[in-house]
Amino acid sequence: MPDSQKGPLVADLLLARRLESTDAWVSLLSAQIHVQLYPESGALAEPMGGGYAVFTGVGSPLTQATGLGMKGPVTGPEMDRLEAFFEVRGSPTIIDLCPLADRSIIDQLGLRGYRLREFSNMLVRPLREVGERPAADDGLRVQQCTPSEDSLWAGTVAQGFAENLIVSDENMLVLKSLFHRPDSICYLAWLEGRPVGGGALAMHDGVAALYGASTLPSFRRRGVQKAVILALLARAVEGGCDVAYTLTKPGSVSQRNVERQLFSVAYTRAMMVKEVKE
Repeated sequence: MPDSQKGPLVADLLLARRLESTDAWVSLLSAQIHVQLYPESGALAEPMGGGYAVFTGVGSPLTQATGLGMKGPVTGPEMDRLEAFFEVRGSPTIIDLCPLADRSIIDQLGLRGYRLREFSNMLVRPLREVGERPAADDGLRVQQCTPSEDSLWAGTVAQGFAENLIVSDENMLVLKSLFHRPDSICYLAWLEGRPVGGGALAMHDGVAALYGASTLPSFRRRGVQKAVILALLARAVEGGCDVAYTLTKPGSVSQRNVERQLFSVAYTRAMMVKEVKE
């Protein structure tokens, strides 16, 4: 049994490096599959400052840099290169910053006039076994998607996030890219003969990344998101992962739902932005 399974998780630099490395890797693969599916998008990912800078379109939720400063100091020339990567593509420079990153990145952001856009919580839980699974007597079932269900999965997940994510053609393309990534394992929840929620899982070096877990508004408070989360966690345990994480908006319904499944906040990320020069 891995050491991380023998006791509670400690939100230290070692854990943060595992989580941020996995999240950066997820972003890298997303950009790679996005440009294969949609060559005209110009999607690209490049290593930057210990993490990756990803572009999948101006305004895309995947267009940002993650993992910066997690392997050591970030220099001025590295920041110049990062900003040029986004600026040449007409995008603001967006950095999803871990609070345990090297102090140098914080100093660089202060010198360069970045502003805070929003926060997100990194929630984690150790994986030993999942425990209870939802009862099936209410007709709720969670099934792994077939390769042909990309549009169905993407549309269902997007509608579940409708309050926070516009169901636009661009965001649908991003979700389809996530679906078609070779490491993605996607699930749909079915109730009353229709898909009512979904979610996805990626596994990397013993870390399970859960994303896209959402429920259609008219089917909330019926255990749908719980069923999806437990199905994803069970698959992660089968895959040999010892820790799982997911990202939520602070104080959101999604945060409360995953906290009920024994996730806890490890730290809070800050999304820092520098607009394109006029």
